[in-house]
Amino acid sequence: MKAPAFDYIRPSGLAEVFKLLATHGDDARLLAGGQTLLATLNMRLSEPAVLIDINGIAALSGISVQGGKLRIGALSRHTEIEDSALVAQHAPLLAMAVPHIAHRAIRNLGTFGGSLAYADPAAEWPACAMALEADIIVQGASGERRIAAADFFVDILTTSLQPGEVLVACEIPMHQAGWQYAFDELARRHGDYAIVGLAVAARLDGALLADTRLSFLGVGNTPLRARRTEAVLNGRALDATSIDDAAAMLATELTGEHEPMADLTNSSATKRHMATVLLRRQLAKISA
Repeated sequence: MKAPAFDYIRPSGLAEVFKLLATHGDDARLLAGGQTLLATLNMRLSEPAVLIDINGIAALSGISVQGGKLRIGALSRHTEIEDSALVAQHAPLLAMAVPHIAHRAIRNLGTFGGSLAYADPAAEWPACAMALEADIIVQGASGERRIAAADFFVDILTTSLQPGEVLVACEIPMHQAGWQYAFDELARRHGDYAIVGLAVAARLDGALLADTRLSFLGVGNTPLRARRTEAVLNGRALDATSIDDAAAMLATELTGEHEPMADLTNSSATKRHMATVLLRRQLAKISA
């Protein structure tokens, strides 16, 4: 299939973007990397009257350290994050996750902000943002808002962005001594959407775990922080007993309202089992 007819506009700044969004409302779509949007256009799952290409807006690009945080512009390509020395130094979890994103050709075009704004529950960046307790920076004609990642992802493909707002950047607390990270996901083939994935961030206070963050992708309508399982681990040494206890709690936590979503090839029970396998593997990496 081919995309329906639409007007194409390439604004030079955010002020122009806000005016266009105010004029066209739901009939407008933003074009960044286009790796999802162009597919939905061609399948006629999306039929905007106007496509607003934001790739020429320099204020949305760049990776830098500002105010003690790592700031990643919305237009930063996955490849830029993959190759960034700043990311490797200050947000190693992102460096661990990025090779799992699709294939190099897609990483060359897809954007960090686009992935966050699309809010696919099987995507890597939303889960990492949750584990790192990042702030999502959005801007509209009335000014800027900072939204905690935990509050940004509302439902499947749904965020707390308001009409007329644009995701402009993400700010991440910089890596500090004592923090450990791990990331992995299970997929049918490398580059496929993850069946289940897990981003881990945890601070070691001596030999004890503190501030453990377990952020799962692919199990619910949004990235899932397994807070009951985190509580089982906090204040304990990471050993075989604590890992067993955490896996048992996770199996319990992923029931009821947090029951994993089944898909065409994996049942809810299969996903729950995969989640516990990933948990064991990632905790073992941190303890090594």
